[in-house]
Amino acid sequence: MTKTSTTGGESGAGSPTNGRTLEVRTAALGTSPTTPLPARPMPRDFTISLASARAADRTIVTPNGERGQPMRGFEDTFTDIVDYILRVTHHIWEEKSIGYLYESYANNTTVIDDRGMTYGRDRVIENTASFISAIPDIRLFADEIIWCGDENVGFYTSHRVLISGHNTGWSEWGPPTGRRVCFVCMANCRSFENQINQEFAIYNTGSLLRQLGFDLQSKAREVAARRDAGLDDLAGGEVERLLGQGSPVHLPPAPDGAFDVEDFVRRTYHYVWNWRLLDRIDASYAPGFRFHGPTDRELYGLGEYKGYVLSLLAMFPDLAVQLDDVYWMGNEADGYLAAVRWTLAGTHRGNGIYGAPTGRRARTWGITHLRILGHRIVEEWTASNEFELLQQLVPFS
Repeated sequence: MTKTSTTGGESGAGSPTNGRTLEVRTAALGTSPTTPLPARPMPRDFTISLASARAADRTIVTPNGERGQPMRGFEDTFTDIVDYILRVTHHIWEEKSIGYLYESYANNTTVIDDRGMTYGRDRVIENTASFISAIPDIRLFADEIIWCGDENVGFYTSHRVLISGHNTGWSEWGPPTGRRVCFVCMANCRSFENQINQEFAIYNTGSLLRQLGFDLQSKAREVAARRDAGLDDLAGGEVERLLGQGSPVHLPPAPDGAFDVEDFVRRTYHYVWNWRLLDRIDASYAPGFRFHGPTDRELYGLGEYKGYVLSLLAMFPDLAVQLDDVYWMGNEADGYLAAVRWTLAGTHRGNGIYGAPTGRRARTWGITHLRILGHRIVEEWTASNEFELLQQLVPFS
């Protein structure tokens, strides 16, 4: 999995990075404190945000507004990076201007989804046409766009979108069902001078398949049977969660001074998931915490969330979580929105919703959006493909 370096939590462009904060980050990234990290300025308010663009979707229907931030190389019609993501998405998918991908995606774009990596713009065009053909009346409703960066280092966006329409065309899953579908997709992109040159896209495929009328377990067996068993089952050794027979590494003390969003997020994930200290949930999550998860999972409150975490730890006892990228926007008064891209690995040795233990190594990744108020997480949206995870746990024949 490609990893993207991140920047200092409270440090912006041109600001020095706190030494201890850098150690915390690089320990979580598996890099040394001397590894150079690109300076990606984090927005300190929500002036440029989806919420500010909500009024009648004016960024879509009334282009050519006044430029709200420096955007060297971008078309004059775009007012800011949120406007760019909204209208590029609308133009390509809903207006079906698929050829606009020649302008908005770099020729050497890499797209990583839960099935692997595709390279080059032609594959993006091919996959887009196929997807729209399956759902010709497709509509994409933006739910959130978290961004950071600038015209010099590129703009990084995490777009949470609700995809809706009717399956009246052939898809990779078979003939048309005629059914209406509505499911979540999250896409993390890097845009530079009017072109997207890297994208991580994750779909709630489990939800999509259930709405199309499929049984997930049966469909997973069918798809897994088409794989090359000798090439897919390459996992060996152990999940590197511990060093030898030791304990998980402790992170350095939290940096002094202002609240560091990235340090808070990395520290929370590390101690809850890798240390299995579920009491940290009480300190990091608000009592009325809401969780919107894969395959339409909805949880409310700390008790339900702890039960969800425990169920995964029970099914994958050596489970390890790594955060591959973190960025955020906001401030103390208004709260923060953080985008987190993560990878999870573990061995299926326990009972649970994925069936009897198979002893198989499983690996998955996803994107999470966190809303943080008063230094606590009050709401979470997580997209990961449980259907792909199921395929790793069923027999090949």
